[in-house]
Amino acid sequence: MIKYDIYLIYFEVTLLTFTPMAEDLKILQTTDKAAQYQSLLPQIEALLHGEPDLTANLANMAAALKEQFKWFWVGFYLVKENQLVLGPFQGPVACTRIGMGKGVCGAAWQQSKTLIVPDVEAFPGHIACSSLSQSEIVVPLFNNGKVVGVLDVDSEALDQFDETDALYLEELVKLINF
Repeated sequence: MIKYDIYLIYFEVTLLTFTPMAEDLKILQTTDKAAQYQSLLPQIEALLHGEPDLTANLANMAAALKEQFKWFWVGFYLVKENQLVLGPFQGPVACTRIGMGKGVCGAAWQQSKTLIVPDVEAFPGHIACSSLSQSEIVVPLFNNGKVVGVLDVDSEALDQFDETDALYLEELVKLINF
């Protein structure tokens, strides 16, 4: 009986201190976008829980989103010295600095709102970090009501993003602690 109790105590402590790893990410194979987000949201929350490092959390969030949705580019730009500076991302090399109001990222920063761009070629002032990017969504990151960065997601397909993406990505970025 004592060995059993010790095992249960060990098991409970192990569960309390377990940190999910990337290989534990459960990728939902469905075309239902909302279902994909609903599956991913608690997994990302678990990845971020208890981790105080911003870079680690942004990196894991970008990786999880890229793995689930297979988008062309997923990453973060953070406001530093009145510019958006490239942060953790998944995808090909990217523009490193973006001014306020410049391109989709700079416009989302300036307007403090999510921007969905069905065709980046039609967006005035679009910054082409890659000619393969066809559509984009940019979600501002807020800290105490102030934009402190953006989540930028690009797709090789036209018209990839919609209000479902905006809704869930806005919820996901609220999980980030600054």
